[in-house]
Amino acid sequence: MMDYYAANPGPVDDSVLYDQEKHVSAAVWEGQERGALRCHEHTSKLDRWLLTDKQIELVKKAGFGYLRLIPAISLDNPLISALVERWRKETNTFHMTVGEMTVSLEDVAYLLGLPIDGEPVIGVTYTTCDSICVKYLGRSPDSGYTSGGMVKLSWLKETFSECSENASIEEVECNTRAYLLYLIGSTIFSTTTGNKVPVMYLPLFENFDVAGKYAWGAAALSFLYRALGNAAIRSQSTISGCLTLLQCWSYYHLNVGRPKLHHDPIHECFPFVLRWKGKHSGPTSNRDVAFYRKALDCLKPTDVDWCPYANISHTVIPENILNQLILGRSKTMLICFDKAERHLPDRCLRQFGMHQTIPEEVHMWERKTRGVDGGVNLSGKLEAELNEWANRRFHVVEAEEDLDEGEYMNWYFRITRRVVGRPVSIAAEFERLNAALRDIAHIADTLLTHGMDEQQIQSVTRIRYKAHECLRDQIGSSITVNVENSENDVGKRIRGKERVRRRSVSKRRRKDDDPDEYYALTSCTNNNNNNAQSHLYSPAVADDVDGGQLYHVENEVVLPPQHLCLDVNDVAKDCEEADVDQLSHGSEESPGGPHAAHSSLENTEDVTCQTDNTIAA
Repeated sequence: MMDYYAANPGPVDDSVLYDQEKHVSAAVWEGQERGALRCHEHTSKLDRWLLTDKQIELVKKAGFGYLRLIPAISLDNPLISALVERWRKETNTFHMTVGEMTVSLEDVAYLLGLPIDGEPVIGVTYTTCDSICVKYLGRSPDSGYTSGGMVKLSWLKETFSECSENASIEEVECNTRAYLLYLIGSTIFSTTTGNKVPVMYLPLFENFDVAGKYAWGAAALSFLYRALGNAAIRSQSTISGCLTLLQCWSYYHLNVGRPKLHHDPIHECFPFVLRWKGKHSGPTSNRDVAFYRKALDCLKPTDVDWCPYANISHTVIPENILNQLILGRSKTMLICFDKAERHLPDRCLRQFGMHQTIPEEVHMWERKTRGVDGGVNLSGKLEAELNEWANRRFHVVEAEEDLDEGEYMNWYFRITRRVVGRPVSIAAEFERLNAALRDIAHIADTLLTHGMDEQQIQSVTRIRYKAHECLRDQIGSSITVNVENSENDVGKRIRGKERVRRRSVSKRRRKDDDPDEYYALTSCTNNNNNNAQSHLYSPAVADDVDGGQLYHVENEVVLPPQHLCLDVNDVAKDCEEADVDQLSHGSEESPGGPHAAHSSLENTEDVTCQTDNTIAA
């Protein structure tokens, strides 16, 4: 089975994963590593806010009483990056070797303690900050702290992180709104800007009791889905959203990169993210994206915990959260302003203790953006999505009994991307193909032509010419990979990143740095290569090969070109035309006899040499 996926990782049927060519897994398969993603989450300074009892009460009313308890958790960027390689925005699920999985509304409720039921988080957009900040915070930031409709987190902390116990109600409310904006901008709605948050959320905190009626958990999940989908595009290098949620979801569900706890998990605290609070043991320093990628490519059913919360006592879960858990199975639309994303639990039924069936087709939907217009109420642009959320309770998926999941897995293996990393490296595959080409060239060079007719001789000559041409082009087009020395990049190393440059660049640099060493090395290499080439090429081809292309550069590895010039189908066709049985037995002779056959071969070789020299020129 692995041999098949070494050549075709999937999907066999692209009706589901129709955007495969844009996906990062396509780039990885082609040998284009992007390294670990830059993860934007800004929780490290949340503990510097000194909230009064009055402020804490308002934060709880707004629905963030549990989110504020979550400490800064060290992010495992390579693990997150490997998970992103498995995320598919066509289905909003991870495509694992064992089936589809996802971060569901149920996970958000358990892990973050945010409400997953309520009014959609949507409102008016803004392109400036002054008026909205004055209205809800009591003051406006200097121009250096704003960018369009976004304000810097640092300004919020510097201005509002301390509130006097004797402050007026108005001042307490302004400071609390600033804290809530900082809290969501650091966690569930963190952006790739690194240090800013949109002020469009502020009006939702005007009344703290009303704020508590919004489905903040659903909005956080919509935001994360959108961030995952964007990060899974092959050209992206950053990711935002609630990455603490993503990483802790992985810890609970997958035995990949999971740290060992220093405390007894029996005594759970709510929300369940707190299980991973503090320091943990387990090696992570040498685990890069390739390590986690391989672990996910080799994921076994025993490595998956489909229902990790089943054995946790629900007595620690607040009643309002328990009452909303049924919506964890709602097939609906999640909304966070312009970010509307589908929640598809029917694709991950095993996460709810059910047997998995072949899910319904996911129709493509338009992912809308808010654009640059200020003062626009997005409710008018997302009418269909809002209606779908309004009917969320009518679309809760139910279990089907006594089902054989074999039919589902057979279907799944056809529509999924089974592996991300190559089971056999490109370099090893290149060496294998190169060896095969040398064998083909040797057979064509040494094959006796006695008894062949003219057409057979031409077929053999064509095979010979193509094999030598391909070998020559591989050497002439070789590229080098400059592997960064990890010892010189301590603290800054990004494992898996490689810089690709042309051989001619390294030659020029070596020549400029030390001309004597360069010419001595080139001369020595040319002499060695001339001896080696006599075993690989006919004289006509070998004369055209630039021996200087073959020298080795320290810390550099020769890799194959992006494509091979040999058309395997043509070679196979030519081999059939040559009729191997006839060639080996010599049962028939050409009309002109053996001498005519040899003459024909010599003439064809002359044409080959002429063509070859023309190409070289």
